[in-house]
Amino acid sequence: MTETSARMPWRAVAAGCAAMLVGIGLARFAYTPLIPAVVEAGWFAPAAALYLGAANLLGYLAGAVAGNRLSARFGAVPVLRWSMAACAVSLLVCAEPLGFLWVFLWRLVAGIAGGALMVVAAPTALAQVPQGRRGLAGGLIFTGVGLGIAISGTLVPALLQIGLVETWLALGGLCAVFTLLVWTWWPEGAAPRRLGGARASSSVSVIALLAVYGLIAAGLVPHMVLLVDFVVRGLERSFALGAAVWIALGIGAACGPTLAGRLADRIGFAAGLRLYLVVVGLAVAALALGVGEIGLFVSAVVGGASIPGVVPLVLGRVHDLVEDPAARLGTWGRAAMAFAVGQAAGAYGFSALYDRLGSYPLIFALAAGLMALALVIDLVWVRRPTP
Repeated sequence: MTETSARMPWRAVAAGCAAMLVGIGLARFAYTPLIPAVVEAGWFAPAAALYLGAANLLGYLAGAVAGNRLSARFGAVPVLRWSMAACAVSLLVCAEPLGFLWVFLWRLVAGIAGGALMVVAAPTALAQVPQGRRGLAGGLIFTGVGLGIAISGTLVPALLQIGLVETWLALGGLCAVFTLLVWTWWPEGAAPRRLGGARASSSVSVIALLAVYGLIAAGLVPHMVLLVDFVVRGLERSFALGAAVWIALGIGAACGPTLAGRLADRIGFAAGLRLYLVVVGLAVAALALGVGEIGLFVSAVVGGASIPGVVPLVLGRVHDLVEDPAARLGTWGRAAMAFAVGQAAGAYGFSALYDRLGSYPLIFALAAGLMALALVIDLVWVRRPTP
């Protein structure tokens, strides 16, 4: 039997998909459509609600840094199981609004767990996948992010009709169900190699690519954190429209990794990443300039596809720029950290800017500017080494 025809380990792939759904799709992104509700319920002021969204991204940075160290010490499978469980608990305990610090702490915990899942889950699942099937398997795993976004966009509006507390409990319960479902599906003895022990390339092109990845992460923050609040409170539209826009973002996120991979197969990773920056930059800028409902949905789909879709593009660029396998591994670890740093910096920077000025168009305009800056850096400094 050839590698391409070898049997796909569907349980391992499904476990990876569930980890992305729980740790990123629900534990992080389900909070975005909740922001207008927690503000209207008087739980938190608008700026405080946005800072709570940023707390998750700060935790994600810590989880991305610590994930491989934890798996090296305790084993990948225990880290994956208990990280998923931590995401479920974080949502359940937020149903009791015991103050800003309480919710901040648990949003931080959810971010740490999500970061660890992002770093550890895919390598653990893909270790069981034949080489010729890893592209498909990777796309299926990261589809969990979009599925979680779509599920949250569908469930949250309906659950809020029952109550805000019940919404938190239902989301936490759903995470618990997925955690228990795949608890025994993780492949034992498949711990990924530890990123911290691999050397990373320090060429000008690689450093520039890390800067590009970090800028992209910061530029995506308004779509990830502010989009529903922008529709509901910024544009003074219905919560139903905000939820529908969020579902559109989830649909885009579910399709993003596969579409990005197919694009790169056709035109190359360098051209694919540059085209990505142009299209996503325009989608973000459209929200700053003012668009109708159709424009909102188009921007949401493009923004959603770009969130997980950038991952295979940048990974492919790392493979283009770094020939040594060990250096590739270390460089990809640094890339994950650069993305996490960009997210955290963007989240807190944009939250502080909104707290001070209260202007959504300015935030989206600055985010589009970050995409433009990333494109310039990529064009000028990221060069594939000549043989």
